[in-house]
Amino acid sequence: MPSVRKKRSISSYDIQAHRQNSRGELIEQVSQSFLGTPYQANTLIGSATEPEKLVVDFNGVDCFTLLDYVNALSQSANRTDFLDQLVKTRYKESQVSFVNRKHFFTDWFASQPRNAVDITAHISPRAKVVYKHLNLKADGGKFIPAIGVFERDITYIPAGDLDQAALNAIHSGDYIGVYSKLDGLDVSHVGIAIRKGDELYYRNASSLQRNRRVVDTPFMEYMQSKPGIVVLRAL
Repeated sequence: MPSVRKKRSISSYDIQAHRQNSRGELIEQVSQSFLGTPYQANTLIGSATEPEKLVVDFNGVDCFTLLDYVNALSQSANRTDFLDQLVKTRYKESQVSFVNRKHFFTDWFASQPRNAVDITAHISPRAKVVYKHLNLKADGGKFIPAIGVFERDITYIPAGDLDQAALNAIHSGDYIGVYSKLDGLDVSHVGIAIRKGDELYYRNASSLQRNRRVVDTPFMEYMQSKPGIVVLRAL
């Protein structure tokens, strides 16, 4: 059994979301319980030299761990099931180890077990494809020395091409990555698309000094200065 570190308990509300709703609606509802949660980086335990632990820490999240917890909770029937779902969400082949951690957003559709499908190209005909060597820096070094380099096509929609038709095609509960122009990276930040009436918001664990917590930001207000977006839809 993997070592587990837990802090805040998993509430019955978190687990017993309205099961009759769609997956996107479940993701919206579960993620709402994290609004206001403090931003906290480096909560996971594990490295090339330190054994990986299955961390469950709802007291503070970064952008990736927020998605981990929401994705797992939205598929869980009880606490034991949640831990199983978290392992499947966070780790390739459901093996708890640092090298098997899904370090990249696009691992969510490119690695087994898959968490989502890449629907970016279906959102807009203006989507672009960039071939990347993930984890390989421009200077030849690695962002994460303990893991390999992964060749992958990254499909993204430039922010300037996010017209109303593209925005209308994004569903509440879709996972949104902010495309990165840097060599070796697919995205620089991740969050969740949330619809409130006719308005689209970006729910994310914000590290900005004015926030430092999970917040909802008007979607285009957030994205207009970014390179573009990658859109995944939960399985």
